[in-house]
Amino acid sequence: MDKRTLIKAIAAAPFAAQSLDALAQQAPFKIGFLAPMTGPFASTGSQMEAGARLYMAQHGTTVAGRKIEFIVKDDTGTPDVTKRLAQEFVVNDKVDVLAGFGLTPLALATAPVATQSKTPMVNMLAATATVIDASPYMVRVSMTLPQITLGIADWAAKNGIKKVVTLVSDYGPGLDAERTFRDRFQFNGGQILESLRVPFRSPDFAPFLQKVRDLSPDALFVFVPSGIGSQVMNQFNERGLAKAGIKLIGTGDVVDDDILNGMGDSALGIVTSYPYSTAHPSALNKKFVEEFRKANKNRRPNIVAVLGYDGMRVIYEALKKTGGKGGGDALLAGMKGQIFESPRGQIYIDANTRDIIQSVYIRKVEKVNGELYNVEFEEHKDVKDPPRK
Repeated sequence: MDKRTLIKAIAAAPFAAQSLDALAQQAPFKIGFLAPMTGPFASTGSQMEAGARLYMAQHGTTVAGRKIEFIVKDDTGTPDVTKRLAQEFVVNDKVDVLAGFGLTPLALATAPVATQSKTPMVNMLAATATVIDASPYMVRVSMTLPQITLGIADWAAKNGIKKVVTLVSDYGPGLDAERTFRDRFQFNGGQILESLRVPFRSPDFAPFLQKVRDLSPDALFVFVPSGIGSQVMNQFNERGLAKAGIKLIGTGDVVDDDILNGMGDSALGIVTSYPYSTAHPSALNKKFVEEFRKANKNRRPNIVAVLGYDGMRVIYEALKKTGGKGGGDALLAGMKGQIFESPRGQIYIDANTRDIIQSVYIRKVEKVNGELYNVEFEEHKDVKDPPRK
């Protein structure tokens, strides 16, 4: 290359770089969404997808000059499938963000893929406390079980409940809930008669609930994944625990808003702690519920729909902060520190931990206008995931 040609090449280099930037911004911004769309946790995936799509419908599909491409794949709730699909998203589809993750094992399976490819990973549900540590590229918009369990443990101790049996699904979030409730309740002077763990896959609650009845506690504390609370309620009633004077308390998953109204009056009076209820009285939530129902054949949104909705908001705002350029580290930086009003109330993504800070509500199942709702009666503001022992 002669001197004149070299000078021309150097002079043209900035313009070439600008052209590449322009092309990058014109290319679609791809979000790879992984969730269980079939199988026992299909309701989780469908609620999450519906929430994400509602945000897109409200805020458009072009952000900072980039067309948003939302690609949904069914991971069936199986970690091996989730990991394979995440790899396909990164290698073949070249997605800019990975999102979804309806269960802790699914998020853990994807974390190494996100780390290796430096792809931001928006965790919209997986709630085991330590899952956030699995990848420095993960941001959580959902909750942790310790964060949401403290409230009901405190409430129980203050409201005449002295003896409790705990019943949890035997996997990460369940163990978090069991430990947090036990430690806090005992610290407040309560007694745990027994800690029961039900198999995560194909659970049969009946023999465990019979044991609870035999132990005759003041209350049964329950954690199960969203979507299977009806099974617990049905067998709780069949075994006569309510008639025996045993109260049912827990985290909000057991009286999930998506299935609560079908549980019948036997659910009345159940007290739980959770970051959201369809009945949350804010103007923003009322609008969210109305528009979600219009878009989803009058289906009631639950917490998972809100998490999908909020997760998309975090992605959109991060892309705006990069001016549409994207890029793994730049997007991650744009996600950290976001603070905004959600249908559940004000939330904050901690810039240091990449974890969620939010209000947790104590709620009681009541009948409102002929339907069952989790009616909030106490708010604990700015709750973080508690320090781990």
